[in-house]
Amino acid sequence: MSHAPGKVAPTAPDSLDRAQSIAQHEQRNFLVLVWYQIVLRIGWIFKTESIIMPAFLDYVGGTAWMRGCLPLLNRFGQSVPPALLSRRLKVTPLKRRALARSTTGMAMPFLALAAIWLATGGETGAWMPWVFLLAYGIFFAITGFNQLALNTLQGKLIQPARRGRLMSVTTTVGCPLAILAAYLCLGPWLESPAPGFGYTFGICGVMFLIALGVTYFLVEPADNFEEPALRPHQHFTAAWKIIRHDAHFRRLAIVAALFSMVLMLFPHYEAMGRLRLQLPLGNLVYWVMLQNAGTGIFSLVAGPIADRHGTRLALGVILLLCTSMPLLAVSLVWFDPELGRQLYWLVFLPTGLTPVALKTLTNYTLEIAPEHDHPRYVSTMNLCVSGPILLFSPLLGLLIEKTSFELVFLLGTVVILAAALLAWRLHEPRWS
Repeated sequence: MSHAPGKVAPTAPDSLDRAQSIAQHEQRNFLVLVWYQIVLRIGWIFKTESIIMPAFLDYVGGTAWMRGCLPLLNRFGQSVPPALLSRRLKVTPLKRRALARSTTGMAMPFLALAAIWLATGGETGAWMPWVFLLAYGIFFAITGFNQLALNTLQGKLIQPARRGRLMSVTTTVGCPLAILAAYLCLGPWLESPAPGFGYTFGICGVMFLIALGVTYFLVEPADNFEEPALRPHQHFTAAWKIIRHDAHFRRLAIVAALFSMVLMLFPHYEAMGRLRLQLPLGNLVYWVMLQNAGTGIFSLVAGPIADRHGTRLALGVILLLCTSMPLLAVSLVWFDPELGRQLYWLVFLPTGLTPVALKTLTNYTLEIAPEHDHPRYVSTMNLCVSGPILLFSPLLGLLIEKTSFELVFLLGTVVILAAALLAWRLHEPRWS
């Protein structure tokens, strides 16, 4: 297994004090990380990238290939900036400070979009889709580093056998609260989209600022890791070395690359329902609520499976269930459109699997990586998920325009099924 050069190991007494400090404050940090992610989830529901974001882009005149750019910007931000900044995070003594700074940065693009939308009353021109895509790209560039910092903190402060529980508790509490917030606010706002999207973006930014305040309750011992500074291209060379030299991670990289199809299809479910079945904009609030309900339900299953039977098993089950998303959408549209109009909401329940799958991929990565190299391994895994999206996501949107939703969704099902089958062949680090 690859170990980064230049690591300075703490002395035995320092290492013992550090371990004791982490154990002493683990329950407190567990609760703080739970509440941080709950507040983040409440804000996140107002910018759901599978529903709210593509709907807004369509509303302001965006095209299908622009919609295909949403997963590209999402995954570029969550892969390339973390890869470039993983060394900086590694040598940062207190990772919670990086988490706080990035949480602040996440709020800014949505507060700016809210100000623009409310100032213009929704009367924008052809420039608005481009402004939105720019803000969306900036947000996910910051979010990528935020998630790297959060996952690194989780790997540092929470023992492996409790990480599934952390995911389950976060979603069990966070999803109902997010659903309640969407029910109370999002429905009335979407009835009048001209001011409503401004309020939607505004509350999203405000909730991220509240999450910032939660980070100051973390108790974290300082690290003493060192690594030589790298040129930009050397970060990607280091990522490639992990793939080349770590056989267990190499298998995960293939699974992650195939899993990217789930994310590429994400923004097109909403469009398929509106364009093929003529479903109204008001349905978005119910679809958002269902997706978050799905996340809560599936995490309740995935978390205990991961803690008791290993993360590999949880990952295999989740990826197998992910094949239901495109198949269900195609079935409802293809065979009986009238029935599809009544039941299309069912598609958005399994879309809640996606964040659970991403979290489980990250938890598996943390288990097979040495602790001092957690940032590098997690950022490399994100690159593996993002690579196919950066290459093919806009083309997928263009292919939908030129052919049909059904053809692309069926091809996507085959790719997702391959990811699920390969996941069952991964190494199980918990029992080795």
